[in-house]
Amino acid sequence: MKSVPVLPQTPLPVSLVVRKRFQVRGVVQGVGFRPFVYRLANMMALTGWVQNGVNGVIIEAEGSASQLETFVQRLLTEAPRLARIDEVMPQNIEPVPGAHGFEVIKSVHDGVLATMIGSDSAICDNCLHEMLTPGDRRYRYPFINCTHCGPRYTLVRGLPYDRAMTSMAAFAQCPACLGEYADPEHRRFHAEPNACPQCGPRLQWCDAHDALGLNEADDAIAEALTRLRRGEIVAIKGLGGFHLMCDATCAEAVSELRRRKARDEKPFALMVLNTASARQWCHVSAGEAALLESIERPIVLLPKHVDTALAGVAPDMNTLGLMLPYTPLHYLLFHEAQGRPATLDWLKEVHPLALVMTSANPGGEPLVIGNEEALQRLQGIADSWLMHDRDIVSRCDDSVVRVPVTESPQLLQQPTPQFIRRARGYTPCAIRLSGVADASPVLAVGGYFKNTVCVTRGDEAFLSPHIGSLDNAATCRAFDETVEHLLKLLDVTPACIAHDRHPDFYSTRAAVSLAQRFGVPMIDVAHHHAHIAAVVAEHRLEVPVLGLAFDGVGLGNDGTAWGGELLCVDGAQCKRVGHLTPLHLAGGDRAAREPWRMAASVLAQSGRAGDIELFFPQQSAAEAVANLLSRALTANSLHAPLTTSMGRYFDAAAGALKVCEQMTFEGQAAMRLEGLAYCYLSQKKCIRLPVDSSAYRIKPDGTLDILPLMHQLFDIDDALYGAALFHGTLIAAVVEWADAGARQFGLDQIVLGGGCFVNALLSRGLSEGLRALGHQVWQAQAAPANDGGLSLGQAWVARQLQAANIGKQVSE
Repeated sequence: MKSVPVLPQTPLPVSLVVRKRFQVRGVVQGVGFRPFVYRLANMMALTGWVQNGVNGVIIEAEGSASQLETFVQRLLTEAPRLARIDEVMPQNIEPVPGAHGFEVIKSVHDGVLATMIGSDSAICDNCLHEMLTPGDRRYRYPFINCTHCGPRYTLVRGLPYDRAMTSMAAFAQCPACLGEYADPEHRRFHAEPNACPQCGPRLQWCDAHDALGLNEADDAIAEALTRLRRGEIVAIKGLGGFHLMCDATCAEAVSELRRRKARDEKPFALMVLNTASARQWCHVSAGEAALLESIERPIVLLPKHVDTALAGVAPDMNTLGLMLPYTPLHYLLFHEAQGRPATLDWLKEVHPLALVMTSANPGGEPLVIGNEEALQRLQGIADSWLMHDRDIVSRCDDSVVRVPVTESPQLLQQPTPQFIRRARGYTPCAIRLSGVADASPVLAVGGYFKNTVCVTRGDEAFLSPHIGSLDNAATCRAFDETVEHLLKLLDVTPACIAHDRHPDFYSTRAAVSLAQRFGVPMIDVAHHHAHIAAVVAEHRLEVPVLGLAFDGVGLGNDGTAWGGELLCVDGAQCKRVGHLTPLHLAGGDRAAREPWRMAASVLAQSGRAGDIELFFPQQSAAEAVANLLSRALTANSLHAPLTTSMGRYFDAAAGALKVCEQMTFEGQAAMRLEGLAYCYLSQKKCIRLPVDSSAYRIKPDGTLDILPLMHQLFDIDDALYGAALFHGTLIAAVVEWADAGARQFGLDQIVLGGGCFVNALLSRGLSEGLRALGHQVWQAQAAPANDGGLSLGQAWVARQLQAANIGKQVSE
């Protein structure tokens, strides 16, 4: 064992000796922080100790005042890559006579918990090199890890973060591993998942046609690769759940996976070895490369090459979701495909293997995490299973991000990701909030689609991983499990439960039960208020602000479906000051799945109901819809309720241009429109979208009317131009509308919130246009703009109510 180099030092006079206790808060457990402190203190010839505690890490250090000052500075600037220090709180204590040496002492578990575990991270370079070096004792071992990488959140049952509190408790370490684990100078010191082939988890292989069930294969990785090359579908166990995997270059395999998973057109994610390989299929900027290669390893949405051969992976989309390997097992698949090379040069070279990696969540249910569960639920989908015997405690899907479209060179090089889905790699990292640090904890339960839950503790908000849509019993059970796990990990008893205003959501009914269980009040938060509040919360903005809340649907204060709103948000207060012209939902909820119905609504509203059958001759319900809409224009109809949803306007545009008359997944029409608009810009080699400034008007009551624009689309044969005109004119209209509202109410901060801002053209166009007029524009970054960020907004509103002490009902 190498000794830590110690700076030569003359003993200090007793009068100059200072001893301090430091409480370090943040992500400082399970990330190699204690061995880092140990090495640093010994290097600086300090005496004392370091330990894990319920509030983070506790350090007692003794030396001169200048030494301790330097010690703290180096803690902040040299901490391990997975650590995040939020606060270092010093306390003067009496020196210890005769103190010598610095040690790591046993963790303390007593008291109120105020720390949190780190997120899962990709394998580090050191572990990767060990695993791929012949002769190393962990050569080709798929569970290699250290304090700088590997699973955290997905295997922990509780805090403090010790091995006994993880799913690795079942694996007793061998003497060699135990020696590393106990050595403060080793990078595996107290690496809780530490293991090797002699003592750790093992791979298991199961074939769908094997009547004997599970078998431990001599080389499961080689067998998996053989099956993939045959065009088979393999279920593979990852960090936070199972993936379904096939060869992305085999059109038959991709098509069969779609058939078995009943996923006709929704894009699949792709895994490639490195950024050089990603550039075979997509355009990759420096900022996008940085995200792909980051320790979080999210799926990054990238603009795909026009001539890509992977048409079946993301049909009719202008982007591909790509990610790089993040577990040792992933890398071993590529290593096997390369022929098990003894050198490491191939890791940076273009690799031909491209794998579809899609979440194993059949029927839209939660991600599969257990072995027996995988064998049962994936029967008929997977041909074989590549599993292991390390349990996944918490399911955690892949995060999905994009690089914000920006002109800033700095942001292009080191971008902050914008989330479409926030989960693995980022959960449960806290989002810092403004306000008092001792605020009462809040549990916010989110909405219906893309559900997440959020728990606040002090000045931090902890957002759960993506749970999914609460439209089936299995996902509702996953919701309940996530609530319990997050409360347990944080050691929190909520003082109130915040929820969406819609009374029929499962999350709302769960809020009732939780409020009764804890004996605490409920706070209902309007859907679009929460969207704007989520952005205010993460950026710690001063209110009031003007909010543009654009999404598919949310219950409005008047009981109708909102989604194209101009709002004034001032803490717990939210006032509607404008909205889009309402459209009828022909057939109710069916209109959200069949864009032609929204296009028919536009025709009827412009006095052209008689043209509906002419424009949509393939739709057998066209005549009935025309009659329904004609009646709805003269009298209220339960079968054609009104909505101001921006999402439904996108659907109407897609229907009018005949680019999507029926959707097979949420947001498909809007995604196709965006892709077509990008194609228009690419083909024309221009950067500006066409605009018709006569195709919209702002009414005195604050209504934005874009029906003239919608009418034009029916007469446009060029779908690329039509999509570009729709985006360009819509952006111009909303910029003018929001600018007028901001000036009317004296607000210079404009917040963009809601699922429509996943559209990069829309969010960039509005941001640039409003900033050019002198406004500050804020968008979601730390949480998704879509309903995945609702729980954060709900929690923020509840905290505002707590601070103002103004009762239960939130006005809007």
